[in-house]
Amino acid sequence: MGNRLEDFFWFMVSIGELYGIFIAWLFVFTFLYNLSAAINKTDNSRTYLSFIMMVSYTLCLYIDMYTPLRHLQLFIFDAVTIAAIIIWRFSLGRVIPVSFYYLVGGLSVNATLFLAMHVDFIVNPYCGYWWLWGVYGSVMPLVDITMAVVLVTNKDLLKLVWLTKKLTTHV
Repeated sequence: MGNRLEDFFWFMVSIGELYGIFIAWLFVFTFLYNLSAAINKTDNSRTYLSFIMMVSYTLCLYIDMYTPLRHLQLFIFDAVTIAAIIIWRFSLGRVIPVSFYYLVGGLSVNATLFLAMHVDFIVNPYCGYWWLWGVYGSVMPLVDITMAVVLVTNKDLLKLVWLTKKLTTHV
């Protein structure tokens, strides 16, 4: 079982560049959908958020995936994107959509994984397969796709916002 799982994650590494292109296009289409859905509506918050995500993920395509510092660069991109979303929230965001929370949470998870992979590859290099690679390879696609789906639907799919509000109101 472990050998097949390891082979699967090595396969994921081999298609990493194509996956990045797919996710960037997913956010482009998310932006275009939200742009067309926001016509004649007063609330354009999801359009702004999807534009920020589209720009971020499209610019990430220009990172050379064969440079040793790629995970650090991706971490910085996610941190800057989180900052842009929070700045948008406090300057333009009159209505806060559910997708805002998913984007900040998802980008935080991605940034943490990128930083962990940077430490794994550069600071403390380890050449064998281990559990962090499995977490990175399976969580990253799920988080990216979830962020795009929530941007389109604006629904609390995983009930994270509901759970957070439930826990904070009883404290």
